[in-house]
Amino acid sequence: MVELVIETKRKREVVDITDEVNLELGKLDAKDGILNLFLAHTTAALTTADLDPGGTDEDYLEAFEKLIPKINFRHPHNPTHMPDHILSSLVGTSLTIPFEAGKLILGTWQRIVLIEFDGPRERRVVVSLSHNL
Repeated sequence: MVELVIETKRKREVVDITDEVNLELGKLDAKDGILNLFLAHTTAALTTADLDPGGTDEDYLEAFEKLIPKINFRHPHNPTHMPDHILSSLVGTSLTIPFEAGKLILGTWQRIVLIEFDGPRERRVVVSLSHNL
């Protein structure tokens, strides 16, 4: 098991971490199996996305923001960031991706992304493997 540390730079942003994940997979010298990514936070998320240049990342963020109603949140320590917790729960904090011959099996346009909802912050992604025998 290894850990990636991702520094986010804005309150809300989409960060492509595919290259970092591939680099770690290469260091682990694994051939075939399942890669699991777990984000150890409650105001960010992990998913796969198509990140065509020209604002696709902003499209995701705008759509996510519109999912959360403007209500009187009761979150005890900071109600203003309760929407960030809800978005993290909706998108999720883990991914499972197969790999073969040491390479992730992703679709043509799929990228692994960390979605920051309450940055800027340092985020930890735990990387673990299950090997095929």
